Amino acid sequence: MATVSLTKDTFEETLTGHDIVLVDFWASWCGPCRMFAPVFESAAEANPDIVFAKVDTEDQPELAGSFQIMSIPTLMVVRDQVVLYSQPGALPEAALTDLIAQVRAIDMDDVRRQIAESAAPEQASA
Repeated sequence: MATVSLTKDTFEETLTGHDIVLVDFWASWCGPCRMFAPVFESAAEANPDIVFAKVDTEDQPELAGSFQIMSIPTLMVVRDQVVLYSQPGALPEAALTDLIAQVRAIDMDDVRRQIAESAAPEQASA
């Protein structure tokens, strides 16, 4: 599957409609973004069951702002509507491949349990 471009209108639908979504926040003037693009495209081709999406921060400043994107490229990984990874910087191909393997291996039931446990003390004090 090729990469898809996200806008503020398609972002939520894309994240809720797919199990794993990798989002590359980028801009055309950004050298590291242009260097990361072929790595991201190659990973998209190798993992057709995952959505690889791109957000042009120049075209979608509200979307970039809502995720507090301060530098680009920033890669965000969402699985089952939970952000598991969000870091600036262009990853080498081997690191991106490893990250995808780690995301696939995560026990999401355990993640949801941890989220619920961390929210419980906040709810008790509210």
